[in-house]
Amino acid sequence: MTAGSPVADDEDLTHSVSLLRIDGGQRTLREDVVAREEPLEIRIAGASLAVVMRTPGNDEDLVRGFLMTEGIVRDLAEVESIAHCSVAPDPDAVDNIVQVRLRAGVTLDLERFRRNLYATSSCGICGKATIERVLRNSLPLADSTPVDVTVFPRLPHLLRQSQAAFSATGGLHAAALFDGSGDMLVIREDVGRHNAVDKVIGWAAGDRRLPLAGHILMVSGRVSYEIVQKALAARIPVIAAVSAPSSLAIDLARSASMTLVGFLRGSTMNVYGDTTRVR
Repeated sequence: MTAGSPVADDEDLTHSVSLLRIDGGQRTLREDVVAREEPLEIRIAGASLAVVMRTPGNDEDLVRGFLMTEGIVRDLAEVESIAHCSVAPDPDAVDNIVQVRLRAGVTLDLERFRRNLYATSSCGICGKATIERVLRNSLPLADSTPVDVTVFPRLPHLLRQSQAAFSATGGLHAAALFDGSGDMLVIREDVGRHNAVDKVIGWAAGDRRLPLAGHILMVSGRVSYEIVQKALAARIPVIAAVSAPSSLAIDLARSASMTLVGFLRGSTMNVYGDTTRVR
């Protein structure tokens, strides 16, 4: 089993803190490890586009995925380069600013995207467009590739055993991309579940794997609307999770001919949306 390009170093994903532990009246000072969360400013042609809260590491994957899943670029070929700024007003911010350069001739309405791109670590597209608007940008899938039902039970275990930073902190979400046979291609962890998905899709874009027909996206938490929207942009037909999908996620999946597998516990699962893919 391979996991694509290397995951971020644990020191990028975690942070050591001191704490007071109180247990049954006993007070002890101890050290603990928590998930790191820092802002990442995304700039295009020197202008600020958005600030996302993320766990440092695999930032270029995150930005690639963000540009693709938010419809800012239609094709990665429109991007000349993605790199951390070498100069920033605050030296401590150098690692938290990424500059995107578009190829000559590619234009972008920055003001339109700025109005729609407020993101935090807990919600990637709060208050964003309706399902109809999403489907105008990403047409429903025409991918009828079947997935055998026996593939799903092992996915949660494969995801969990690869979550190194979660094992250390208990505070990170994960997303992983599997092929139709259940082999893991890449896993990414982040404090924001939508960031983890963007990092996975960004890795796939950088590896020239898009569109992701016949693939499965496995997420560690619930399946919300923005997860389905991002998977649709990457043309991923199947999303699986051990937790529940939201009502809007199910509505979008149904409208887009996608398959949602929720409450995946061993051989038990709920299948929503296009149920015909699961054979």
